[in-house]
Amino acid sequence: MPEQAGAVPDSQHPGLVGRLPGPVRGLALLARFDRPIGWQLLFWPGAWGVALAGGVFTRWPLLLWLALGSVAMRGAGCTYNDIVDRDLDAQVARTRGRPIPGGLVSVRAAWGWLLVLGLIGLVVLLQLHPLAAAVAIASLAPVAAYPFMKRITWWPQAWLGLVFSWAALVGWVEVAGGFGWPVALLYAGSVAWVIGYDTIYALQDREDDALVGVRSSALRLGRQVRGGLALFYLAAVTLWAGALWLARADPLALVALTPAAGHLAWQVATLRPDDGAVALARFRSNRFTGLLVFLACVVVGS
Repeated sequence: MPEQAGAVPDSQHPGLVGRLPGPVRGLALLARFDRPIGWQLLFWPGAWGVALAGGVFTRWPLLLWLALGSVAMRGAGCTYNDIVDRDLDAQVARTRGRPIPGGLVSVRAAWGWLLVLGLIGLVVLLQLHPLAAAVAIASLAPVAAYPFMKRITWWPQAWLGLVFSWAALVGWVEVAGGFGWPVALLYAGSVAWVIGYDTIYALQDREDDALVGVRSSALRLGRQVRGGLALFYLAAVTLWAGALWLARADPLALVALTPAAGHLAWQVATLRPDDGAVALARFRSNRFTGLLVFLACVVVGS
C-alpha cells in the first residue's frame, strides 16, 4: 500500500482551514476540522453497530446523523482536551503551536466553542430513541476523564478505546432496541483496535512525552511496540470474528473479515517505530480498516 502524503505537524494548517480569518481558523483548528481522520475513527464503530444489527439499508439516515455527531463530538472532545492540556501542549514540539498555547484562541473562547459543539451534539442526540440516547449520554463521563489519564496511567490509549468505541453501542442499541453479545464483542474488539492505532500515533511523541512526564502505551511497550501492536490487533480481529459469528453463524462471516485482518497485519509488518512520518501514515490508514470492518458487518448483518 502506498505511503500517505501530506503528514504535517499540528502547528501547520494547510488547505481551506489555513485560509480562514485568524479567530475562525483558531476555532476550526481547535476542533481539528483540518484533520478528518479523528472523526472518521470515531464514526466507524457506530456504523459497525448499525450494520451488524441489520440497519444499514433500512436506517441509512442514522449513519448520516452519526457522522454529524462524530464531527461535533470529536471537535468538542479535542477542544476540551486542549483546554485541559494547554500547559503540557506548550512543552511538546508537535503541539506547542495548537490554538490555545499558540495564542490564537483564548481559554474563554474555547469554552464557548465547546458549548456550540455540544449543542450540535444535542441535536443529534434528539434523533435517537430514549435507550440509545441514554447510552450516548453515558459516554460523557469517560470522555471528561480522558485528558487526565496520561497523567495517572501508562495506558491512556485503553481509556481512549473505551471512548472512541462507544458509538458501536449507540448504533446497535438504536437499531436492535437493546444490548446483546454481538455488540459486546464488537465493542471490545474496537477497544483493542483503538489501543493499537493510538499506540502508533503516540510513537511520534515518545521523546517529548518522556521529558514532560506524560505516559503512553508507546513508552510502556518500549522496544516491544511492534509485538504489542500485533497482540492488540490480533485481539481485535478475534473479538470481531466472534461478534460476526454470533450475529450470523456462517463461514462467510469470517471470510468477510479477512481484508480488515490483512490490512492490520500490513500495518504491523511495515511500521517503523522510530520514523514519525511512517507512524503517522500507518495511524491514518486505520480509516480504511474502519471501512473494511464496516463492509464485513454489512455482509453479515444484511
